[in-house]
Amino acid sequence: MAHIYLLFDFARDEEKAQQARHKLEGWKQAFRLDKKLLYKMERTGAAPGDADAKPVKAEKVEKGKGKGKTAPRAKAEAASEGANEEIKLIIRLAFSGHEKLSEQRWVQRIPAEQPFQQASPKVVKVGDEGFEATEKQFEELA
Repeated sequence: MAHIYLLFDFARDEEKAQQARHKLEGWKQAFRLDKKLLYKMERTGAAPGDADAKPVKAEKVEKGKGKGKTAPRAKAEAASEGANEEIKLIIRLAFSGHEKLSEQRWVQRIPAEQPFQQASPKVVKVGDEGFEATEKQFEELA
């Protein structure tokens, strides 16, 4: 079974990456694509200038009903910490030989949808330059 990889670079836009992940999960359930549509997100480290940055711990609020909840400032700082990561999404389509039409439709549909359009979509098929490297990268991601 030949694989097709779709590569998307969301840069530092966590919101768009999560929208894309949510849309993929919806499609997997609605169209029963469990083994045919697999994806993995790759998060690369912070910018070189932020190498000295330490993780921000969420502060606890100890008064009244807010007991055990994090302070809004701490939440904002924790969210901005993750904003320094480069987010890449790799989707693997694995349709069998007799499902060529479905495969073609998904290859055309996914990059055309809203959260994926702005993420510089790239399609890598068997025999294309960089296919082996993309396949290895996908297998190494957790």
